[in-house]
Amino acid sequence: MTLPFPLLENVCLRRYNSFGLNANARYLFELNNPQDLPQLFTWINQQQLPWITIGSGSNLLLLEDFKGVVIVNQLQGIEVEEQAQHFNISVAAGEDWHEFVKWTVEHGYYGLENLALIPGTLGASPVQNIGAYGLELADVCSEVEFFHLETQSLKRLNSEQCEFNYRDSIFKQSLKGKVVITNITLCLAKQWSAKLSYSGLNQLPDTANAKQVFDKVCELRNSKLPDPSKLGNAGSFFKNPVISPQRLEELLTRFPALPHYSTTTSDVKVAAGWLIDQLGLKGHRIGDAAVHQEQALVLVNIQQASANNVLDLCRHIRQQVWQQFSILLEPEVRFIGEFGEVQPDSVLGLPDARE
Repeated sequence: MTLPFPLLENVCLRRYNSFGLNANARYLFELNNPQDLPQLFTWINQQQLPWITIGSGSNLLLLEDFKGVVIVNQLQGIEVEEQAQHFNISVAAGEDWHEFVKWTVEHGYYGLENLALIPGTLGASPVQNIGAYGLELADVCSEVEFFHLETQSLKRLNSEQCEFNYRDSIFKQSLKGKVVITNITLCLAKQWSAKLSYSGLNQLPDTANAKQVFDKVCELRNSKLPDPSKLGNAGSFFKNPVISPQRLEELLTRFPALPHYSTTTSDVKVAAGWLIDQLGLKGHRIGDAAVHQEQALVLVNIQQASANNVLDLCRHIRQQVWQQFSILLEPEVRFIGEFGEVQPDSVLGLPDARE
């Protein structure tokens, strides 16, 4: 089968991942039209090749060369439907997330400003159920459209069907490796009120408008998160651990200043960055991989870090946190091996309590 569109071969992925790691893809396809997907996957299946989709590559750790097809989602387009009480905004999966949030604020569609400056594309947002400063995508997402490989057709799920959870969704579980997200629909209420309870935003007055919230979020994130175009990184490397109230009570007797936050369940979320910071690991370096000097939750590529440098640093951090707090840190970043995504623990192993 000859494809009616270009497929690049032996492509260096350094500019396709925000960590700036060197790895090659056997094939790379830039997706600009969802109608190309049926033919593309017919060919992929005929060739029996593995595949992955990426947007801006901002949440990836490329462990080695990829033996299959990397699909770079570049679908573009924004459509707004006005209802009596809200706006439905349909956005193509290849749109840049931060630029879209900026666009909504500028055009008077409010409710996403707490999620400003999160790197990545719209297509990645429901997979991770991205969140920051007291807001998650699940709070505003009404529908996700995707190409389903088994049926070779476009399908949609509403928010409840997406099974959103903390940094989790159906797209990381039962639909993992079975779909390509093509479009997201967000529901933004016309009656807007600022979400200012999160640390940093509570410095704003109750009368703050959406633009002020947007600017403050950008200021806060810029003050502690490095720009991937200047210093390679994948944003927050670890998830904030979720523990039981009983476990939190035990920890607070030893560490009264431990930051913690309520969740939608009875469990409690604690700040992974604080745990790492308490161990004096800011700036800790293995090869050219290091813990960022300003934000302990971010691992950075100083110059020419290898995937092994990053893995060794990750193992060291997990070991130290386990030793001190008996908490196992889970990476938020997706680990990509030669045939696709792999579970971090299969690469990292588990901390050794005897060390």
